[in-house]
Amino acid sequence: MRPSAYERHRELLQSVVAALAAGERRRPFTEATGQDAGMRSTRTAGKVFDSLLGRPFDLGQPGALGSVRTESSPYGIGLGIAYPRCEPAELVAAAARTAAGWRAAGPYQRAGLAVEILRRLNTRSHELALAVHHTTGQPLPTALRAAGPRAQDRALQAVAQAFAESERVPADLPPESAGHRGRPLALRGTCTLVPRGVSLLIGCPDFPLWNGFPGLFASLVTGNPVVVAPHPRSVLPLAITVRVARQVLAEAGHDPDVVTLAVAEPEQQVHRRLATDPAVRIVDFTGSARFAAWLEQHARQAAVFADRTGLNTVVVDSTDDYRGLVRGLALSLCLCNGTVRTTAQNVLVSERGFDTDEGHKTLREFGSDLADAVDRLLGHPARVARVLGAITADEVREALTDAARLGPVLHASAPVAHPDHPRADTRSPLLVRLRAADEAVYTREWPGPVSFLVATESTSHALALLRRTVARHGAIYAAVHSTDPLVLAAAEAAALDAGVDLVANLNDLPAGPSSALSELPGAGAHFVTGRFRVLRSRWNAPPAAPAPAAAPEALTVALPPPGGAAAPGHGPAVELIDV
Repeated sequence: MRPSAYERHRELLQSVVAALAAGERRRPFTEATGQDAGMRSTRTAGKVFDSLLGRPFDLGQPGALGSVRTESSPYGIGLGIAYPRCEPAELVAAAARTAAGWRAAGPYQRAGLAVEILRRLNTRSHELALAVHHTTGQPLPTALRAAGPRAQDRALQAVAQAFAESERVPADLPPESAGHRGRPLALRGTCTLVPRGVSLLIGCPDFPLWNGFPGLFASLVTGNPVVVAPHPRSVLPLAITVRVARQVLAEAGHDPDVVTLAVAEPEQQVHRRLATDPAVRIVDFTGSARFAAWLEQHARQAAVFADRTGLNTVVVDSTDDYRGLVRGLALSLCLCNGTVRTTAQNVLVSERGFDTDEGHKTLREFGSDLADAVDRLLGHPARVARVLGAITADEVREALTDAARLGPVLHASAPVAHPDHPRADTRSPLLVRLRAADEAVYTREWPGPVSFLVATESTSHALALLRRTVARHGAIYAAVHSTDPLVLAAAEAAALDAGVDLVANLNDLPAGPSSALSELPGAGAHFVTGRFRVLRSRWNAPPAAPAPAAAPEALTVALPPPGGAAAPGHGPAVELIDV
């Protein structure tokens, strides 16, 4: 007999669970990359990717109304992939029909199948990287990090955490004693993990797999069917993921509609329709704080897990590595044309300047040095190909034009020739100087490579701005550079008040999806436990009367008739616990 998916992957899964329990981190897919990653060669992956272009992307889903094409490659390659356009309500209804069977599969089978899906995706890492590269505009090396083994390890962490939390739920409750009208009762019971229901994953336009994998796999392992709704600009990476998942599910005898894909024209607003469907009970989203707030306000029937980009803020007070600080900030501003969700938008510096290992630096000198570092970074064509991405959205182009009018421009955004794709719209970042009073400008979430150098009255004033603006508008992280322990302590307090992660004196501050900070799940344990509830059933189980010695086969157990009332004191008591 063929071993189950759990048995095939038990050793790997248990090793990741043990590492999590010990506070360690395992990266099995990444660790295998230099030895036997199981990935197709780049040439083979290119042929497979090319075979998808200009063709229907069949999935065999219910509710098909036709097909839709919503993507275009910023590198000039015609994609022309036709995805099934399905009625959103029918996708949700189909997912709901699979819920009972998927719940009954149990955590062991669900976790095993999740690992099998990841294993197959790992063999297609280069193909997925090409899909991300040509839909989001990311440089190919970044796309491989955001779609390949590192992203799969990130997903495996979610699988392991969901599996570990599921294992904490005992199947049977220990016997208890209680009294009923003076008579002793022996209570027994069961404990059942109950998924919340249909889960919706709203895709991110820039890092669809890196940001989408955790929610997708956490929902699957905890028993929730998932409707995947990619961003119209970057459908293919998640479409490939859904196709692989459906194949694995069908091969294991499960209904493939446990995972479905919802694609429609942008004007159809399919994400909003799905998010407010009464049957959708979980929503995962990574992206703008504005849409996250809309979800929390309107998708009230669901548990919303929203990871906001917001106003990533850097406070510069002093440094003993000025050149390293400038280089790190320059890279952060350039990487992927500012589409990385950890790009620094606001850099807060005292208008009096700050002390460094190279002497005191004025605000003007700092702005000039930062602009020069950007130009040096982009001065070599090979670095342009590795660092910058191609712009895919008109809203980014409009933001670059609008922001340049709002203050003195320290570094203008200009076209940069891409060595491999001359038609790509590749641009350097825009850096604008503002005053602290320009809060209406720098508290707006600007898309693309738009950043501001904000002059504050002092470091204390900068930390107060960080506390207030980030608490109100959100952020992935905050950073501080200082040689003063008191300032570092004050910065930590400000970050705690604002509810944001903090990095201190880190020149390589989170610049890409491979950074340690961006791998931490934003919602902690609740990111998993919020996807299910625990139901406890208790009943009186008095000891059975001993059977006659001569006729043990005559022993019977009296049960209440179906639908009838239970005998007094013998009815099940069901207790609902939200974990």
